[in-house]
Amino acid sequence: MSEPYDAFAAFFLQVPIDIYGVFQSTLPQGLHQGHKAKPTTKSGILIALGGEADFIYEGSSSYVLRPGMTVIGGYNRSMEIAVHSEEFEYFLVHFLPVAPESEQAHLSREVHMFHNDLDAALLQVMKELRRYSTGLGHLELLEKKTLFYQLVNKTLAYERYLQNSESHTIMEQTIAYIRQHYAEPITLESLAGQQGMKAKYFSHLFQKYTGLGPIHYLIQYRMKIAYELLMTTPFAVRDIARSVGYMDAYYFSRLFKKHYGMSPTALKESE
Repeated sequence: MSEPYDAFAAFFLQVPIDIYGVFQSTLPQGLHQGHKAKPTTKSGILIALGGEADFIYEGSSSYVLRPGMTVIGGYNRSMEIAVHSEEFEYFLVHFLPVAPESEQAHLSREVHMFHNDLDAALLQVMKELRRYSTGLGHLELLEKKTLFYQLVNKTLAYERYLQNSESHTIMEQTIAYIRQHYAEPITLESLAGQQGMKAKYFSHLFQKYTGLGPIHYLIQYRMKIAYELLMTTPFAVRDIARSVGYMDAYYFSRLFKKHYGMSPTALKESE
């Protein structure tokens, strides 16, 4: 099975697409449910520029985006966005295969996350895309599509670079461990010790790879699981808190409100 970056490279090489809107915008802190009842009508490539937000597709699949992180796809999906920071800034290009329902276009309906390097070259491509976004002439439309493919190529090439780096395997092992043992006591020192590293250096590598420190990543993952349990089970808040590693339900509720903008109790009552 090919890596997602290679699969998307083949997709964009083989599938004819049309480019639609180009946006750079911000969302305030809180839960945004504009596409919860009304599925998306376009695919997109969305690059996080500032802040932090959780993109929740189909009520379950969740992607935490921080600066540089990128999602591609998402056509005909329900979507909610939980902004954890004061605001979340992003760059977005809508696209759609000419035949979006065809088997060949299936990747446009899936959602995959990649990493991006917000360097000067990428930012310049984004700036040029915004400049050509309203052009109607044939040359302007061709330039917009050319810039879009440059954006895609830079994204996929950087993901390939990261996955071939030495730290990739170590970081993926740590992420897998956190996702399997999130309900257990986990410390920075214990995670670093598993890889035979000093805590400070390990934390630096992890943050470079994920955009988040190891313990912050653990907390985010616990909150994601808690959100899913609150939305899909009848369990009490205190029981859900224990199931994700918090014996103190009050402390858990404070953390949850910090991440989702509302308390666990308020979320349950909103359903």
